[in-house]
Amino acid sequence: MHKPLLALAAALLATSANADTLVNNLNGIQVDANGRLEHFTGILIGNDGKVKHVLHGELFKLRDTDVVDAGGRTVLPGLIDAHGHVTALGTVAMTLQLTGSSSLADVQQRLRDYAPAHPDKAWIIGFGWNQELWPDKRFPTAADLDAVVSDRPVVLERVDGHAIVVNSAAMRAAGATAAMRDPAGGKIERDSKGNPTGLFVDKARTLVEQAIPTQTAADEDEALDLSQQQLLAFGITAVGSMSTSMDDWKTFRRAGEAGRLKVRLVGYMNAPEAAESNQAPTPWLYDDRLRLIGVKLFADGALGSRGAWLKQPYADMPDTRGLPRRTDAEYMVAADAAAARGFQIATHAIGDAANAQVISAYERLSRKYGKDRRWRIEHFQVADPADIARLAPAGIIASMQPVHQTSDRLMAEKRLGPNRLAGAYAWQSVLRSGARLAFGTDFPVESPNPFPGLAAAVSRQDMQGQPPGGWIPSERLTFEQALAAYTRGSAYAGFAEDRIGSLEPGKWADFIIVDRDPSKVDPQALARTQVLETWIAGRKVWEKAPSPPPTERGK
Repeated sequence: MHKPLLALAAALLATSANADTLVNNLNGIQVDANGRLEHFTGILIGNDGKVKHVLHGELFKLRDTDVVDAGGRTVLPGLIDAHGHVTALGTVAMTLQLTGSSSLADVQQRLRDYAPAHPDKAWIIGFGWNQELWPDKRFPTAADLDAVVSDRPVVLERVDGHAIVVNSAAMRAAGATAAMRDPAGGKIERDSKGNPTGLFVDKARTLVEQAIPTQTAADEDEALDLSQQQLLAFGITAVGSMSTSMDDWKTFRRAGEAGRLKVRLVGYMNAPEAAESNQAPTPWLYDDRLRLIGVKLFADGALGSRGAWLKQPYADMPDTRGLPRRTDAEYMVAADAAAARGFQIATHAIGDAANAQVISAYERLSRKYGKDRRWRIEHFQVADPADIARLAPAGIIASMQPVHQTSDRLMAEKRLGPNRLAGAYAWQSVLRSGARLAFGTDFPVESPNPFPGLAAAVSRQDMQGQPPGGWIPSERLTFEQALAAYTRGSAYAGFAEDRIGSLEPGKWADFIIVDRDPSKVDPQALARTQVLETWIAGRKVWEKAPSPPPTERGK
């Protein structure tokens, strides 16, 4: 027997009274350190919840070890969403659901049904509308909402989180009148007389939102619990928690202290709150369940609301290039201040002008602080191809969301025109440049389900297989490249690659059991992968409920 196998056999036999666990008879799939698919047949987990050995067909007589037979099912490392909004996911579940609404009339009907069913809510909050899915593609107005609810404030957030539409009662509560000026980095849509129409874009949102009653601690705790259940059901075992507020951070800490924190969270705090609170980065807490490591900045808005900052005017609205959040000098001051306090910087940038601004600042920061600060660009949706080559030399990570490509494809073509798509959602170009790639979903903007994202990454198609052949198919990834971006890549982006992202000795035994081998199915079948079990630190924390037996007929 080879020496490594002798050492493994000895380790398997020399277990303590606190039994280890062997999860065996499985079809294990992960990406190794060289980017290749690795297949394995079992995982030996120590009683500390960490991997002791990954088995590749070895069989040994075990003592003092609990054996779990996986029944030949497929096991993957726990998937890591590099960019999500954790508390917001649960909060959205507690509000009026508008995701997938097919028209303005559909939104109005949902509001009409919701209002009388929730008479206790002083403000009606909703999320998820997207006018690009509606026949006329017209932005809604206060008058549209007043026609349904006029006796209390209504605030409905667009699916990208960069615009809200509110009714007249909400504008009165916020003091929004024709005299109110557009804030820097925001826009109040107005009618021909200069009166607000009810649509508030990017930083203009705060003019209304500051009047909304704040959530209680109990509300925040409930939202986190709801969010964790959704994440675990989709096989997400860790998240880069973006735009973490101080209230969010306190909620995470309460959950950690009470032992209710299951999903691992790497926090990126809103830059103003981090500065005002004098909050500093933290070490790992609660058995590596929580860490505050970064600060989140914004360079622009979103394509859907034409807030993304472009180098050239919008193809479908030539009088605008979008909304930069800061001048170059202002952005540099904010980023440098956070970097000087030891924070990793993660910056939202959608348009090519915004991405160029952030890359230039990161290049300066790399010269000052070194490359291994792992500067992150969140979304990196539309880039000038010439700027992609600048990522790797400055140590910049592209934190991207594949499902945005399938959701935004038709809208992006209209906003940009056919001649500016070469650097749009350009995953393969990022990898070919030598830069690092991390994947997520940007939930609740999209569902936290990672499998449609994996499918989009390998096919450049939506769940209906559109468009045939894929959209800009040269940017497709291989399955192993996509899986790496959702595991090792996302772990690296959060300085967590020594703990999670793969099943290796010394790392946490975070893994999922799924209903198919995702490496052997077509993209549409991959998108419909179901999670059967989710394990964190060697313990099963979620299991899919069994399907009810078929109803007997004819009796």
